[in-house]
Amino acid sequence: MKKVIQYSKRLILSFFVLYGFNMIAANFSILIPINILTITLTSFLGFPALFSLVLLYVFLR
Repeated sequence: MKKVIQYSKRLILSFFVLYGFNMIAANFSILIPINILTITLTSFLGFPALFSLVLLYVFLR
């Protein structure tokens, strides 16, 4: 049960990290969609996943 609560906290925290990033990066016209894939990647892989998502957005745009 502790693992479920820990993963839930990480998912919620990653949602807020993505939301905060989108609020800051909106000035630079960078928008990372907040969906289950991006939240899961960010919660399990952390900052490197967010950095990779930004790089993908910039290079594929």
